[in-house]
Amino acid sequence: MYYYRYESAEVSCCYKYLMFSYNIIFWLAGVAFIAVGFWAWSEKGVLLDLAQVTRLRGFDPVWLVLVVGGVTFILGFAGCVGALRENVCLLKFFSGVIGLIFFLELTAAVLAVVFQSQVREWLNDFFLENIKGYRDDIDLQNLIDSLQRMNYCCGAQDPNDWDLNVYFSCNGTHRSREKCGVPFSCCVTDPADSVVNTQCGYDVRNRPMRDWSSHIHVKGCISALEDWLPRNLYTVAIVFIVISLLQMVGIYLARTLISDIQKVKFNY
Repeated sequence: MYYYRYESAEVSCCYKYLMFSYNIIFWLAGVAFIAVGFWAWSEKGVLLDLAQVTRLRGFDPVWLVLVVGGVTFILGFAGCVGALRENVCLLKFFSGVIGLIFFLELTAAVLAVVFQSQVREWLNDFFLENIKGYRDDIDLQNLIDSLQRMNYCCGAQDPNDWDLNVYFSCNGTHRSREKCGVPFSCCVTDPADSVVNTQCGYDVRNRPMRDWSSHIHVKGCISALEDWLPRNLYTVAIVFIVISLLQMVGIYLARTLISDIQKVKFNY
């Protein structure tokens, strides 16, 4: 009886468990995102009446959370099971999707630089559309308020963009208390104030425009974002590089593990 000794009779445990550890983080993050998304929907009563999803006029941030969570969960699951079970199909799926995501990120970045004016116009239209649905969804409302507070801006181009919202519009015969006003997130705040005055924007657009800057931010958020990017270019670049490196590490681990598995199967 003859015995054959193979130089590499087993898949590398190092790459196998590195791949598993790498993906368990993604899998847990995906579970967390999905849980947060469904919790947010349950708080808004969407789970009891799914038709609410179709009635929302603006962008529901929960959709983004659920999509990111779903993709992360699937990738984490494929990577974990593919590593533990040495399943080449799942590992190829994982590395292929990660590679596709990296390509799409790179393509989006290049297109954003090449077609700046079109991107600016799209962002402007997107912001205006969501101003219309500001009071329709609490998550959308919080997102717009956070954007306006952090960037000291109001509306897409100027505060008059809030005429598009039925509650803040100066036009029409509606009797909303917020008529001709703006959200509190547009207001110029005093750092010494410990309590947020949510009524500070009431009737502010009934005043002469020269007085607005004393009470609210008059700069549009699109211009504010354009000013923010050059100031934080290094931060954005570092974030992009870190994400790209993480994706490359995942692809490298998956492809190396696939190669090891195929070598072992070939030897046997």
